[in-house]
Amino acid sequence: MALSDKYINPLTDFGFKKLFGEEVNEKERELYEDSLKYYRDLKNVVDTAFEEGEVKGKIESKTEIAKGMKADGVPNEKIAQYTGLSTEEIENL
Repeated sequence: MALSDKYINPLTDFGFKKLFGEEVNEKERELYEDSLKYYRDLKNVVDTAFEEGEVKGKIESKTEIAKGMKADGVPNEKIAQYTGLSTEEIENL
């Protein structure tokens, strides 16, 4: 898929032409592009927050598993091997 296919082109998009007519008013085009930019920026913020939340959740999950393993007497090296946490992180739990 080409980059140009991914975004709406206000000069060729059927819906845009239907709303604003064949001739695109410069002011309306600028408002439309500003609206698209705002939407893309907001979507990127939400996507980034979601990804950061996933990472944080995975770390918390590993930490809880490590705490349980440590409470059961599993050696720190084994806990590190299975959770991906460093032995230093495990010692600080």
